[in-house]
Amino acid sequence: MPDESISILIEPKALHSELSDPDLQIVELCDSSDFQDQRIPDSIHVDYSEIVDGTKPATGQVPSDERLKRLVNRLGLHDELHIVAYDDEGGAHASRLVWTLYLLGHRSASVLNGGIHAWLHEGCPVTRAGTAATPNKPTHFVLDDRVLATQEYILSRLGAPDLALLDARTREEYQGSRVLAKRGGHIPGAVHLNWLDTIDSKCQLRLKIDDELTAMLSQRGIAPDQEIVVYCQTHHRSAHSWMMLRHLGYSRVRGYAGSWSEWGNDARTPIE
Repeated sequence: MPDESISILIEPKALHSELSDPDLQIVELCDSSDFQDQRIPDSIHVDYSEIVDGTKPATGQVPSDERLKRLVNRLGLHDELHIVAYDDEGGAHASRLVWTLYLLGHRSASVLNGGIHAWLHEGCPVTRAGTAATPNKPTHFVLDDRVLATQEYILSRLGAPDLALLDARTREEYQGSRVLAKRGGHIPGAVHLNWLDTIDSKCQLRLKIDDELTAMLSQRGIAPDQEIVVYCQTHHRSAHSWMMLRHLGYSRVRGYAGSWSEWGNDARTPIE
């Protein structure tokens, strides 16, 4: 398996120094066409739709094994390959890709802190066109269930003293005044931390400093020795929260791929 000592968050200057590494693959997941002609050299484009199932109502569920195999092949994934993902929205798309790679058992994956905004701010080089990935032989993988939380898993753990649930949505979604499913509210016992509150808008959408983030989590009763399940509406925003927690050293962190789009649409699940 890849080297788990590789940091899940990488700074632009550190990535720039590694551009010539043959075991580096940069993946771009930008939404805006504004950066179509400003790509990190040798990066390949992956569309966000490739890393989520897309089936309503729970569009953020994990894709089928067949689609995951296609992604693995397109990335040319192998054990020594270090994948660095970046986007233009603060790191949520990039974090969802890295979360997916962790789910596939590939730990040599990082998110570029601040994405393309930070890269450009640091004066790092860009190119007009992306590159094509080098397909790899089909890779066998087994999903790592320590990375994923299912609805059934959460139900089985609700109320456990070592479980923390972190809701990364807006305050209105958490409180139930904004309803994006059949029901509004949150999973019982969940605490709220809007993913945008962890991003420094004055520093090219990088993560806020570690001490500030740790204080935010401590204020909400989230401790490093707990198992933490993060969720939002579709495990897009909460993928960023998952990455943040891993970066801070919280080792027992799962992402709920179904998130509120599954939980809130199922009349059998309890809500607050």
